[in-house]
Amino acid sequence: MATRIWDITQRLGKRTPLWPGEPDLVVQRNVQLGPDCPVNIGQVTAPLHAGTHADAPLHYSNEGVDSAGSSLEPYIGPCVVVDMRHAGERVEVEDCDWEALEGAARVLFRTYATFPHDAWDENFKAIAPEVIERLRVGRTVLIGVDTPSLDPQSSKTMDAHHEVLAGDMRILEGLVLDDVPPGEYELIALPLPLEGADASPVRAILRELAR
Repeated sequence: MATRIWDITQRLGKRTPLWPGEPDLVVQRNVQLGPDCPVNIGQVTAPLHAGTHADAPLHYSNEGVDSAGSSLEPYIGPCVVVDMRHAGERVEVEDCDWEALEGAARVLFRTYATFPHDAWDENFKAIAPEVIERLRVGRTVLIGVDTPSLDPQSSKTMDAHHEVLAGDMRILEGLVLDDVPPGEYELIALPLPLEGADASPVRAILRELAR
């Protein structure tokens, strides 16, 4: 029997919601297939934090490694998907089922009932830094969210990101978890080796674990 796969990646295109002030995401055709040309050739111009992406430590620390320097190990392996739709404006320690999260190397938080594919949501749920701290103490290596950021859009201190930095953890943002039941999976979401980049787009998938 084939292993089931959930694609948890946003589609990138004209309708992709972007951080306010970021340049447009543009896919264009530079060469057109025709009688004198055997191929189509295009290019893409996009913010590094568009859609589903992996933050590199360089994003929140000038001493942090870039996408090219990031180890791939945190981005592939067992993970736990947890449903946080019941949380308020921020996911707090008391919102979490810590028994289910015990020993989890990778944790993906679902906060949306339906992911906002066509509109920017400035009031997305953030993750409290105390939650990140507890996961860090528990040796979690990666945290993923279905929102654009761990911290609120208006944050100037990036407290949750700096808790991640303290544990040398990694971050995935903009995941689409609408159709994924809570539970354990294998995560595969590899960033590109972009030199000097503070983030990278990823194609993120979950695979059901062999029983």
